[in-house]
Amino acid sequence: MGYESFLRDLARAGLSIRAFAELIGMNPNSVSNYARSGEVPDHLAIIAVLIAEMGAHGLDFRVAISKVELTAKKPRGRARPGQFGGDRQVSLDLNR
Repeated sequence: MGYESFLRDLARAGLSIRAFAELIGMNPNSVSNYARSGEVPDHLAIIAVLIAEMGAHGLDFRVAISKVELTAKKPRGRARPGQFGGDRQVSLDLNR
């Protein structure tokens, strides 16, 4: 789905990007970053279309989504000092 169509569906549901991201447990920046490519992943597109349709038929999508227990995602890209990009690496003994 194109990013512009995605935004239209969010607007039909009465949601901003920030509200949508919070609703599904994502970082708002992660969602808005798809504007660069102009395409939204299928799973986000499906959610946006479904909530727009539910809203159009007078159904409260927030009640349905609240039934899902969202688990916190592990942050990516953080590393301890001396490690690159958070990847597990063998400690190098550079003091030889």
